[in-house]
Amino acid sequence: MGALAALLLTGLLAALAYVLPLVHSLLWVPHRLECRLRRQGIRGPPRSLISGNGADYAALTAAAQSAPLASFHHGVVSRVAPQYRVWPARYGWPFVFWLGPRARLVVSDPEVAKAVLTDSTGTFNKGSIGGGNPQARQLMGEGLVGLSGETWAHHRRVIAPAFNMERVKGWLPEISAMVSSMLHKWEVEGETRAEFEIDVHKGFHTLSGDVISCVAFGSSYEEGKRVFQLQEEQTQLVILAMRTFYFPGFRFIPTKKNRRRHSLNREIRNSLRKLIEINGLKCEDSKNLLGLMLLASKTDNGFKMEVEEIIDECKTFYFAGKETTANLLTWATLLLALHKEWQDKARDEVHQVCGKHKHPSADNLSSLKIVNMVLKETLRLYPPAVFVTRTATRDVKLGKLDIPAGTQVNLPIIDIHHDVDIWGVSAEEFDPSRFADGKSYHLGAYFPFGIGPAICIGQNLAMVEAKLALAMVLQRFAFDVSPSYLHAPMHALTLQPQYGAQVLVRKI
Repeated sequence: MGALAALLLTGLLAALAYVLPLVHSLLWVPHRLECRLRRQGIRGPPRSLISGNGADYAALTAAAQSAPLASFHHGVVSRVAPQYRVWPARYGWPFVFWLGPRARLVVSDPEVAKAVLTDSTGTFNKGSIGGGNPQARQLMGEGLVGLSGETWAHHRRVIAPAFNMERVKGWLPEISAMVSSMLHKWEVEGETRAEFEIDVHKGFHTLSGDVISCVAFGSSYEEGKRVFQLQEEQTQLVILAMRTFYFPGFRFIPTKKNRRRHSLNREIRNSLRKLIEINGLKCEDSKNLLGLMLLASKTDNGFKMEVEEIIDECKTFYFAGKETTANLLTWATLLLALHKEWQDKARDEVHQVCGKHKHPSADNLSSLKIVNMVLKETLRLYPPAVFVTRTATRDVKLGKLDIPAGTQVNLPIIDIHHDVDIWGVSAEEFDPSRFADGKSYHLGAYFPFGIGPAICIGQNLAMVEAKLALAMVLQRFAFDVSPSYLHAPMHALTLQPQYGAQVLVRKI
């Protein structure tokens, strides 16, 4: 009898040891944080005890994206990120919403954005993708984008030299050749027609996939095509995971989606491992991204990277390197197709600087001022990332805000970029002259690639590639928005057109 009692007591203590921390993290900590925010007048939608506002968030998004916009205009925040329109209208700014037990404090003040993103004291942690949900980290959460602390700093020190401007400019001949190949396919497709339709979203994704494969990994789009295809499917499962509450241990339950998640992750990692083996030797000599990481894997100092870490970074750059530039080029082309006066201005500049047939070079690329203005205004209206998040590691005061430790500060990039108080009554109009030489803007009011220590490491490559590609398109083609185009920008980890980007193209 005594043995049975002892066994029951041991089981009870074990259960309490598991349940009490769970209750503390899922119930008590969120309740305490919510009370502290409410005392400052910060409110938000009523939350479910366990799932928070996950269901409300999903319903808002589904309703907003259920139909395209009635016309091609740039007041897109309510469709892309309806939480930044619906909830502040009810609860004011700043406001808080919850995904599971984690609070998202949404702040649109540029001063706060600047303070949070330029912090170098460790007060605001870069945090991890998907918070505490490991299923949301599978796409690129173990690479540079999702890392923090010393591991992030270590990886960034190894990777940064691969994307310095001089090295990026050295890739211009290869990038020009890839753009020429894409444009040649356009010409072949339209050789018997004066005008023809192209879905530039598809074309630019293939182009940017080819570029990141070549300059970062010494391979080609065709070699990495299977990885890109698998990542597209993985993206949908990651989005689903990010919007739902994760109960600890759920990833080990063999549901249909979980089995597919494991299968995708395993195949992607195996494919990347093979690519590394195939291209590793030649990359070590080229000092590209893969080469620098492979050299780091062979050192015994503090810069050493293990093979699995290299695979994680390959996953990150295959996705981010393709998506960011492809979407920037897509939106820039659509905007110039809609705003023909700026298309003409940009083309005239390209012809003046480069001529009608000569590719832009490292020497004259910086002279394409109007093209650069167009790209910057595109990034304002249609930024690749809709928001950025940082987690407070300690209690901190920012102006009137008293932010408790553990709070995730959500900075709504797309809302700040469309704010009439910052950009004036024309905030939702396309006006590249905002970025003419000599015009400045608040550091926390415009940050499509982030700012501060964690600014996007691939920014140089993205802008050079986009400027070069757009200039070469303008040299050879004129374009209009196709009648079949449906304006439906959507947030799917990056900001992209839901139904493609159809333009009518004619050779000039």
